[in-house]
This record gives sequence, C-alpha cells and structure tokens, in this order.
Amino acid sequence: MHSLLSIFLLSMPGGSEWLILFIIILLLFGGKKIPELMKGIGKGVKGFKDGLKDIEDEINSDDSSKK
Repeated sequence: MHSLLSIFLLSMPGGSEWLILFIIILLLFGGKKIPELMKGIGKGVKGFKDGLKDIEDEINSDDSSKK
C-alpha cells in the first residue's frame, strides 16, 4: 500500500510543471476561452457533487425507512 502511494505522489506534477501546463493551455485555448472552459468545468463538478449528494440522500432515506 505504501509503495502505491509513493508511486502516485511521484507521478503528480510539481510547481514548475504546473506552470508549463498552464502556459500550454493558455497558448492552446487563448485568454478568452479559458474563463469559458473553467466555467464548464465548474458546472461539471457541481453536477457531479449534486449527483453524489442525491445518491447519499437516497441511501440515508432507505436506511431510515427500514428501521
């Protein structure tokens, strides 16, 4: 388990790598498209969290109805 965690952490980009990724994204999409891209990602994450909350609420309601 410990070796799996260390492999995962080694594969994460560091500070300078994040900067290079950001510059590449900026060049590919341009300054005007990035806010739209982030807005879309935000909506996707919000939808995912709402779906998880709905599932959790459904599970909790099933557990309380069985008691």
